[in-house]
Amino acid sequence: MTANTDETFDESHVIENDSAVIDSDAAADSQDFITNQITKIHDEYQQGKAEGKPEETQPRIDFAPYRSSVLRHPTKDLHHADPETIELWSPAFGHRDVHALEADLTIQHNGEPLGERIVVRGKVLDGAGRPVRNQLVEIWQANAAGRYIHKRDQHPAPIDPNFTGVGRCLTGDDGSYEFTTIKPAPYPWKNHHNAWRPAHIHFSLFGTDFTQRMITQMYFPGDPLFSLDPIYQSITDQKARDRLVATYDHNVTSHEWATGYTWDIVLSGSNRTWTEDEDAE
Repeated sequence: MTANTDETFDESHVIENDSAVIDSDAAADSQDFITNQITKIHDEYQQGKAEGKPEETQPRIDFAPYRSSVLRHPTKDLHHADPETIELWSPAFGHRDVHALEADLTIQHNGEPLGERIVVRGKVLDGAGRPVRNQLVEIWQANAAGRYIHKRDQHPAPIDPNFTGVGRCLTGDDGSYEFTTIKPAPYPWKNHHNAWRPAHIHFSLFGTDFTQRMITQMYFPGDPLFSLDPIYQSITDQKARDRLVATYDHNVTSHEWATGYTWDIVLSGSNRTWTEDEDAE
């Protein structure tokens, strides 16, 4: 699977100055500074909503606490593109049919991966609650130490030789998907000094062709880093943020084997799951 690996590798820094966003050494900013920026933006949003402004269910394109957000969205008018040309350059997981074993990320190597084994299960639905069948779902994630298998991830956490962190499956007739994997750990990134991302799993979904792709992130309940993370907090509406958080589900667990989570993905409508721009992290 070819995809942006994650925020650990972002080396661009911008900072808010009055209403402008300018280049800066953002790594020097403290977490308190970033948190205060987030709080101010959220307070302004709540005030606007009280005055009758619409809810914001998607992340803000320019969100100053997320330093590189200004660099990760179109700034020019959109132009028509030839879909066949796009598909020649689109990411692809592999050149073979999807195999059922690819949904188990714990059996891809000769040994057992380290960490907490989990099952993640859910459904892909449209805005009317109808199942989306035969949808290609891909995931990628850090390992139990917060490290990606990628040459640009050089932070000093151990690599697990028995865990690559990528998988895929097709949704069933009822829109269901299921993965067995290892719970990822938080990891540092370069947005500001001592910045840490909450544990998360990236999800990619394709439609009928590669021009129909959405990317999102699934988080785990109760993460203490939620309030500190500018990517998660770039969605100013709390209810919309909550839709990114999986639910611990004891009925999904396996005796002496794995804990379990459920997380549905809604592709359209007022309750749709947040999706990020493909060039974002």
